[in-house]
Amino acid sequence: MTLLGSIITLCLVGAMDSSLNEVSEVLSDSSLLSIISEARQLVDTAYLQARRSLKKKLEEKLANPMDFLKHLKDPVGRTRSAVRAADYMETTLKLLKRKLHLSGEQRFNVTDLLSRKQKEMIFRGTGCYSQTRPIKCPKQDIYRTITGECNNRRHPHLGSSNRGFARWLPAVYEDGVSVPRGASEGRHYNGFPLPLVRKVSNEIAHTANENVTADQELSLVFMHWGQWVNHDIDLAPASGEGASLELLCHTDCAFKPPCFPIKFPPDDPRVVGPDTCMPFVQSAPACTPGAFSREQLNAATSFIDASTLYGSDGALARSLRNLSGQLGLMAVNQDFTDAGLELLPFENVTKSVCVLTDPGANIPCFRAGDKRVTENLGLSAMHTIFLREHNRLVTELRELNPHWDGEKLYQESRKIVIAINQIITYRDYLPLLLAEETSKWIPQYRGYDEEVDPRASNVFSLAFRFGHTSVQPFVSRLDEGFQPLGSFSHVPLHLTFCATWRIIMEGGIDPLVRGMVVDHAKKMEQNQLMVEELQNHLFEQLEVMGLDLAAMNMQRGRDHGLPGYNAWRGFCGLSQPQTVEEFSEVLGNPQLAKKFLDVYGTPDNIDLWIGAVAEPVVPQGRVGPLLSCIIGTQFRNLRDGDRFWWENPGVFTPQQLQALRKITLSKVFCDNTRIQKIPRDVFRINSYPEDFTDCQEIDTLDLSPWKDEPESGTKGTFLSHFQDLVNH
Repeated sequence: MTLLGSIITLCLVGAMDSSLNEVSEVLSDSSLLSIISEARQLVDTAYLQARRSLKKKLEEKLANPMDFLKHLKDPVGRTRSAVRAADYMETTLKLLKRKLHLSGEQRFNVTDLLSRKQKEMIFRGTGCYSQTRPIKCPKQDIYRTITGECNNRRHPHLGSSNRGFARWLPAVYEDGVSVPRGASEGRHYNGFPLPLVRKVSNEIAHTANENVTADQELSLVFMHWGQWVNHDIDLAPASGEGASLELLCHTDCAFKPPCFPIKFPPDDPRVVGPDTCMPFVQSAPACTPGAFSREQLNAATSFIDASTLYGSDGALARSLRNLSGQLGLMAVNQDFTDAGLELLPFENVTKSVCVLTDPGANIPCFRAGDKRVTENLGLSAMHTIFLREHNRLVTELRELNPHWDGEKLYQESRKIVIAINQIITYRDYLPLLLAEETSKWIPQYRGYDEEVDPRASNVFSLAFRFGHTSVQPFVSRLDEGFQPLGSFSHVPLHLTFCATWRIIMEGGIDPLVRGMVVDHAKKMEQNQLMVEELQNHLFEQLEVMGLDLAAMNMQRGRDHGLPGYNAWRGFCGLSQPQTVEEFSEVLGNPQLAKKFLDVYGTPDNIDLWIGAVAEPVVPQGRVGPLLSCIIGTQFRNLRDGDRFWWENPGVFTPQQLQALRKITLSKVFCDNTRIQKIPRDVFRINSYPEDFTDCQEIDTLDLSPWKDEPESGTKGTFLSHFQDLVNH
């Protein structure tokens, strides 16, 4: 059908009151430019209001739980520009639809009316073109870029920061474009309405803090490593417009993008008014060339490249370095130390929500490569340990190679830190998570494959939140004898969110690391999915109502346009249960299957996150078959599609590879804390003192293969080994 034919048909169906002349007028070049300009103005105003709103709240010390969450997921640097361009684009299309008098109910994309030239005009006018422009790569590169660009030389944007997530199955939106499923009340899917996510959370996910089964094999380090790696792979920032509309999210339960409030069911255990909601801001969209349906933005590089430490943005990466002496070091805190050991630097105190967790202390949030660094104390401890490890490696490599400049020291140390993260994740962590499914999804490494797409998938960003089910409701801190550290030893989890002051004022990170090492992870039981600390008290401060992480995970899945549980079972080649009997077989639990179908009506409608975490775990593993497939597939892609993967020939010399294979997380803990005794395997549960070893007895990373002879120039480096490969 011609463009004119499309316009006539659509106008007859959806805009009877709009004449063909009016449509042509709206789609004229001058009108489109005017609409783009109006959209930019609306978005800029919303951004400005957002900044003023948060500034006012910080000055008045009135921030609420949503402000804490937004602070952790706020777009910064290049991400802010990418999000703003996508917001311009989306607002332009909404204005265009409104001016054409097309209702939001129609499953039709307004871009179907636009010619290629008009689409390009919008793409350039909103700034989306500059966000997705072609990338030129250097002819030769020794180190990976901070942004992840040019890792894949044929498709340089793959895996880089500030691009859209990968879609493994087509997105499912109510209008086929951007409206999340469940946004319109009374709408049926597969014959049933979608339940409120808060109702699902109450009936299936909730477990009391005291009703927790301890994992008898795995420690809390296992849980914390999962979060550390997850933050390395993906970050879906909040929509930049969200903060200014936040009052609407609280007071109005209607879906008004980017507010997608979580409604309370009438029988909710919380005493709430009839029109009360839990605020929820949609994830920011990405500019996606050629596609105008909503795709979420990944602000992090997909690769396992310690972007949590170094950043995924060039300007941020530079700002995190100590460039004063050109020694390759990361910048550290100038106000406090941890009994003489380095701490992470602070962010600007006037813009920091962390100050509000203890106004008397006036301690801001930490600053790192990932904005979520201060979300919880264990995560802050991991960030601190790898900051110290980088600086430790720089110092040792400088002694070994006095002729190396600061840039070389930084890049070589970064390269080793990245290798450590890759080794611990694939050799130690994933086999405990996936058990016998590991080799099925992640077979033996066969080298880099440029045909593999290394991008983090949208579904993985939801699926890897399974770790929320292994979080304990309390944080424990232990002294040198691994005994409780007085009044600091047992703190409810919700009192530790964004509480930097607890590290500064209450003994540093060593007591936290000791607690993580000896504490059991929470076991994922079908009737104990999420502790109340996360299900009711997330980011709770004083009397202000906390958030519900289980409900938010499900709402996020709908926001991201993810298909339901059975669609993903089909994607993974698993059965797709239709009846309560078939679902009982999958879950091995008739009672739970009935509860699910009472709430959802059909397994097809079950939200991915809750369906996946409810599956019985694979033998010896910690996730079920569906999560094994999604997680295993993602980690295989991240490895095989990474040109700088630590085992890829030419990245390290054979001698360096041999040295790296001996690294352990326990030694990283030893080298960067004052802890003197530690278990050899910190992921497994160990008893003190019988399962602990003296730190000096654990293998140290031998850096001698990194020694360079100045006269030969490049001995022992990537370049010399690369030249050897070329010559032979």
